[in-house]
Formats: sequence, C-alpha cells, structure tokens
Amino acid sequence: MLYLGVMNALTAERQTENGFYLADKAKNTVLLPNKYVPENMQPGDAIDVFVYKDSLDRIVATTRKPLLMLGEYACLEAKSVNEHGAFFDWGLEKDLFVPHSNQVEPVEEGDFFVVYMYLDEKSDRLAGTTRIMSTLLKEVKDISVGDEVDLLPFEETEIGISVIVNNAYAGMIYKNEIFTNIQVGDALKGYVKKIRDDHKLDISLNKFGYRGVDANIKKLYKILKENNGYMRLTDKSSPEEIYAAFGMSKKVFKKAIGGLFKSGTLDIRSTGIKLIEKTEKKD
Repeated sequence: MLYLGVMNALTAERQTENGFYLADKAKNTVLLPNKYVPENMQPGDAIDVFVYKDSLDRIVATTRKPLLMLGEYACLEAKSVNEHGAFFDWGLEKDLFVPHSNQVEPVEEGDFFVVYMYLDEKSDRLAGTTRIMSTLLKEVKDISVGDEVDLLPFEETEIGISVIVNNAYAGMIYKNEIFTNIQVGDALKGYVKKIRDDHKLDISLNKFGYRGVDANIKKLYKILKENNGYMRLTDKSSPEEIYAAFGMSKKVFKKAIGGLFKSGTLDIRSTGIKLIEKTEKKD
C-alpha cells in the first residue's frame, strides 16, 4: 500500500517517457517524474520516496524531503492566501493547504506559523493546521521530571511561551525563566520541571536540582577557563548579561558560583569572578 505524507520504500518497476513507475510489495504503483529519477536508475532498483498528491490531485512520488511529514510539526512560511485558506511552503512544488477553519488566527502572506500536517479523511489529501493545542496528546507517557526534551515554540502568551515537547505534548516556558530571545519555530532543548495535573508540562531551559547544579558548575568552570579564568560578572549582574555569557538563569548561575566557591576554586570579587588555581591564594 502507498502511504501519503511519509517516506515509502519502493522498487523501480518500469520506465516511461514521463518517468519511472515505482511499486510496493502489493504492486501498487506511483510515478516518479523524470526530474526526480536518479541517474542510471534501472528496473528492480530500490528507492525511498515521499508520496503525496500534486495540484491535479494525482498521487506522485518525489525524492525531495519536505520540511515536515504526516503527524509532524514545522515552522513554515505562508506563500499565498485566498478565500479558502493559506498555502504554506513545505519544500515541495505544491504548497501545503491550511483552510481558514484550521487557523488559530488569520494568516497573511509572509507570516510564519508552526504547522501540523494531517491526512484529511474526507478528501484523502494532506493538509495543515495552526491550531496546535488540539493536535497534542492529552496524556503524558514515557516522560519524567528532569528529562531532557526537544522543544518547538509555537505561541507566545501572557505568561510565557507555549512549546511542543518531543513532537507530542504541550509545554510552557514561563516568562520569569526566559533570559534570551526565543522565536516561534526555534529548535531548542529543555528539561521537564513539572508534570501538571492537566498533563501539560512546565519546562526549564536549564537543568535543575543536584544534577543541574553539577552540570552547571562544570559549564561555569569551562567558560571561565576559556576566558583566562576571569569574567566581569557577579551575582549582582543582570539576568540578561548572565544568560548571554553562560546560557543559564541568574538563579542557576548563583548556585553554580556558590558550588565553585565552596570547593575553593572561585574567588568572588566586587568586580567579577576569578578561578583560583591550586598554587594561587585569594587576594
């Protein structure tokens, strides 16, 4: 069976003037147009292709990989808009259609939105939606507090930034824990801070707890070594300055310098922090 919206492992069956017909194990065939046919392809060759419907509603194959596949999310640009909906560039010749009813807010040409792709059962066509919350799983499985996760920001709210966690769950990074510029569509790593009763996840961009402190102590030490053992930053510096230099929140930074100080490897001065080598004494 040929599967729309995903990569299909097929076999080259026969060549025509328009391209190669590829077949699955059940002998269902699809055309791979000439412009996508690999050089020296012969009948019997195996090939992985993406299968979708073209502008004439015909099932076709391509060797080009789109920016997202069935059941996935990606930040896409709207290339055009008409009375039926918006058309997003997803890396193929035919743009991905997102009807007005599937738009969380009106889309204009040139806008960037995170889009989820699904198969419309009525039309048997691939389509998209920007109503992300309705596509995410309602019950969290296989994730624990402290786990490192993949994040895709999709919406800025009054309390923070909503993110897709591991391509499946709804998460939130709260404003008071954001110290760098985050854009919709940025690929990020984060850590599960809390699994709420409503099965949404509170996310931190930094590790936390003892594991996080240990990791950030090592990170702080490494960055200081790379800067000749001294930086003009202290626990009185702004959160933005600290995040720009160390990639950690002010709270985590203070814990990390505290850890280095207790180990006797850091001198905390009014103008900055300085590593203490074994042969060196504090001023």
